[in-house]
Amino acid sequence: MSNQQPAVTFEEIRALVRNLPGPDLEAGTAALQRERQLTKPAGSLGRLEEIAQWMATWQGQHPAEVRRPRVAVFAGNHGVAARGVSAYPAEVTAQMVANFQNGGAAVNQLCEVADADLRVYELDLENPTADFTQGPAMGEEECCRTMAYGMMAVEMGVQLLALGEMGIANSTAAAAMCLAMFGGEAADWTGRGTGIDDAGLARKIAAVEAGVAANPQAKDDPFEALRCLGGYEFAAIAGAILAARVARVPVLLDGFACTAAAAVLFKADRRALDHCMVAHRSVEPGHARLMQAIGKEPLLDLGMRLGEGSGAALAINIVKSAVVCHAGMATFADAGVSTQG
Repeated sequence: MSNQQPAVTFEEIRALVRNLPGPDLEAGTAALQRERQLTKPAGSLGRLEEIAQWMATWQGQHPAEVRRPRVAVFAGNHGVAARGVSAYPAEVTAQMVANFQNGGAAVNQLCEVADADLRVYELDLENPTADFTQGPAMGEEECCRTMAYGMMAVEMGVQLLALGEMGIANSTAAAAMCLAMFGGEAADWTGRGTGIDDAGLARKIAAVEAGVAANPQAKDDPFEALRCLGGYEFAAIAGAILAARVARVPVLLDGFACTAAAAVLFKADRRALDHCMVAHRSVEPGHARLMQAIGKEPLLDLGMRLGEGSGAALAINIVKSAVVCHAGMATFADAGVSTQG
């Protein structure tokens, strides 16, 4: 991660959230009107119809296009990993980044199928965040600089952004953030992540409880939840989501950690994620609870829990299918098909 990002403050981030562009209702209405004329019974393509209208509404054009999708995977390390909350050591984060770069991970194969551009962003892997059970994971400037870095993933010409992450112990961070932002009990948000045993799960739940107890300010402000309990990849994802909104790029969110990063923006403004869809439901128990809290329904539910943007990359072809059906199907008038019996 570059250290040359300009200084940004939470107040500037909050101002950006307050001034996010809204939906393009003209483009959305055009999509809805065309949908009603296509050669099929009304509603017969189910959520594909919803996706086509959503894409037009948030791209601000009708018909929408998905010729240039991008998958952005942000990788960061967490100080809390030293507490034995994962089945894998922290060095696996860097090893998996190398695997992404060498084309050997699941997300590489899924990007190839979707004809998507994969970008992997390493976030100072040699220097993990602080252990949040002892105090804040990041300082405000550090967190804001990382958000600004994440914004750079949204480059001109990208038509759909799929977001993912890699970071040993980040499901622990996600659980702690959700506990702070949405309440409940630590056990409600905490799952087995990479496959920890019962003793590991107990350590993980204890770390989540300790993290929220050590950072009481995280309960009062979602950006403090991000700073105190999140990590670099969470901050970068939140930044990318904001930049995508400004640039009119619809977003696909991956699993639990990615959705937890997005939830920070939802807590700041309930409309801030209207340009986002959750690609799939993770097996992590906190993910279903979190989606209910932010009012999202996943596109896919395939029992996945890999992370690395895999579910979001997989959903790109669902979005492509929706857009192509919408733009390419004949209308009743075009096809000479009767609309009445």
